Amino acid sequence: MRAALWLMSLFAIAVATALLASNNVGTVSIFWTPYRLDVSLNLVLFGLVMILLTLHWAQRALTAMFELPKQAKRWRLQQKERVAHAALLDGMAQFMEGRFLRARKSAELVLVREKSLTDSGEVLEHASALRSVAHILAAESAHALQDKVSRQLHLDKALQEPLNGHSSLNQSLVEGAMMRAARWSLDDRDAAESLLWLDRLPQGVSRRTLAMRLRLKAARLAGEPSQALDTALLLIKHRAFTSEAAESMVRSLVFELIAKTHELGQMQRLWSRLGEAQRGAPDLAIQAAQHWLNLKGDPVVVRVWLKPIWNRLQQTPNKFSKSQQLKLIQILDRSFTGQDSQEERDWLLWIETAQKSNPRDALLQFLAGRLCQKRQLWGKAQLLLTQAAPALEDAVIRRQAWRAVAELAEQREDFQTALQALKKAATD
Repeated sequence: MRAALWLMSLFAIAVATALLASNNVGTVSIFWTPYRLDVSLNLVLFGLVMILLTLHWAQRALTAMFELPKQAKRWRLQQKERVAHAALLDGMAQFMEGRFLRARKSAELVLVREKSLTDSGEVLEHASALRSVAHILAAESAHALQDKVSRQLHLDKALQEPLNGHSSLNQSLVEGAMMRAARWSLDDRDAAESLLWLDRLPQGVSRRTLAMRLRLKAARLAGEPSQALDTALLLIKHRAFTSEAAESMVRSLVFELIAKTHELGQMQRLWSRLGEAQRGAPDLAIQAAQHWLNLKGDPVVVRVWLKPIWNRLQQTPNKFSKSQQLKLIQILDRSFTGQDSQEERDWLLWIETAQKSNPRDALLQFLAGRLCQKRQLWGKAQLLLTQAAPALEDAVIRRQAWRAVAELAEQREDFQTALQALKKAATD
């Protein structure tokens, strides 16, 4: 379309020029004493146009001639810059191929080329960024070669590059170099040094997924489960792990933290830090409840923690292993004190309802019997525990059930039954 418009315009100009020239009968008289020269107006106009065009092209030719030195200098700069960039690309390719010594030599060649440009007075706009990338590549290659001296030398130079030119790019390179340094420290099994590098990062950078992953590894290596747990929960919030990996990681960290917790306040703060998904994990809740009781904590807190687990057990018992069911029953048994409180009366109602809906479950019979015993419902406790004791699979809880039967028999002064129960507790 554009070519057609240009063609139409040329035709219009040609027609207008032809009409003007054919009808123009004017002349131009030039007096040069004692001569007189008469020239047609068309020839004068044509001559003026040619003179203007000649001057224009002459000016352009002179300008191009004077620009030749600058163009030659620019060409030499581009050639040197291309050589430096080619060396950098070659170094990256060699590094990806695992040829770390060649990669370091290529990175050092980039630095040499850039220095020669600077010494000749031809400074690149992105020279600082180019040097930073070359130093980081050389440091990365030195790290792969276990050359810590060379790695530290190039790392220091990369961090000392001035933030001029593309300051945002240079800042990104500095932050990237710090994260690489943190990873190198992790590879050297120096968790403290790695955490120091991560602490030097700006707040926004330290909350990136890569930085938090490095912090998680460093905290676990340094034996800081509390910091590792906070970082892991943030990563889970950002969906950095699969649900299975997140559950396994948090469980191991919480178990480690629970083992190192020796105060009730610390235990309460640990529980409050966990999300709903972690609190609903049977293993975590049972372990936390058991440690809370070991610390002589309020049993009511334990039952609050375990209430969701109990509800899930009644709704989907097939999702709980035998070991989890056994531990849950044992912790609940330890938490009941026999006080005449509304909360324990509610628990007795829930347990009896669950036991009646599944009368063949020996664990539920045991738990119901133990709670009845603590609430001084002797007859019901005797019946439930006597039925549950022979059917219990675990030896520890079976002996506990027989001892409870013996205690109830002694209260009734039925010493024969008590003796038989104690014999069974001793032989089982």
